[in-house]
Amino acid sequence: MTQSPDALRRQLIASLNAISDPEERLRKFNDIESELKLDFKQVKARIARDLKAANRTWPQVGEIFGVTGARAEQISRAAR
Repeated sequence: MTQSPDALRRQLIASLNAISDPEERLRKFNDIESELKLDFKQVKARIARDLKAANRTWPQVGEIFGVTGARAEQISRAAR
């Protein structure tokens, strides 16, 4: 059975907190934070593309994301 996102998040935090050296913990935190930002950007882009593929317009996708249609299209391309 797959773990829930919340369980995985708690496991990640516990793993970071288990690093005894604060400097090493911060380095690892910064590495993971950077990687997750990129990963989440890609997930968000995929969601936007999936919504568009489900016959929604960009303005409708934008409304779901709380942004304009043009911004939703940018998100779909993982644009800044």
